[in-house]
Amino acid sequence: MKLTYLDSNSWLIEIEGKRILLDPWLVEPLVFGNLPWLFKGIKHNSHPIPEKIDLILLSQGLEDHAHPPTLKKLDRNLPVVASPNAAKIVTELGYTRVNSLTHGETYTLADKVEIRAVPGSPIGPTLVENGYLLKGLESGKKIYYEPHGHHSPSIKEFAPVEVIITPIVSLKLPLVGSVIKGQEAALEVCQWLQPQFIFSTAAGGDVSFEGLVISLLRAEGNVDNFNSLLQQKNLTTQAMDSKSGETYQIQLEQQSLSHN
Repeated sequence: MKLTYLDSNSWLIEIEGKRILLDPWLVEPLVFGNLPWLFKGIKHNSHPIPEKIDLILLSQGLEDHAHPPTLKKLDRNLPVVASPNAAKIVTELGYTRVNSLTHGETYTLADKVEIRAVPGSPIGPTLVENGYLLKGLESGKKIYYEPHGHHSPSIKEFAPVEVIITPIVSLKLPLVGSVIKGQEAALEVCQWLQPQFIFSTAAGGDVSFEGLVISLLRAEGNVDNFNSLLQQKNLTTQAMDSKSGETYQIQLEQQSLSHN
């Protein structure tokens, strides 16, 4: 199993010989609703679009998960697995092999990887987007991904899960509270799933942000503190501070990891 961090929520996951591009933002700025004064993300070093992609996986329809400029650059004949909201976006962009998953539904990639949609982040009063459980059908090893730190208790039945990708740093807005739930939620999901590794996502990478929303956001927590919390709870999970562009080769049987 390999994980390559491509900034923000973007990852290249390699499992059972398949290459899955997750929530890619790879080109141009990140802007919500064409309102750069409100929020604008800038990549300092663009990562090349990975080669030989087997699947695009989208958890949400928001621009930081289904980034239109990036999706326009990718091969629109690639299969896509997406939340219903994200599926609408890629369909409108001309993708031809779109698989919309609601919570509890699964998609199997080439008889190698099972992708299960689970309840993820609430967006507004009625919409709950997707988290995902990826399972290698030969190895039985699993990855759980949820990009905003909203973890459904329903995922407990899939424990143990060897690798988690989720926020470790909380991002909070005045009067609103956490828009990204970090340490407290991450600690709880580690207790549920007993992973060997948890990788920080959402608030990292070689990027900078500007705009009104950014001026109000406050970050809480870091990976070092989180590793201390894990030890206090007698958990053997290792928390990883994901670095832009780094590939992590995960050897789960030996409970070891190397990166370059």
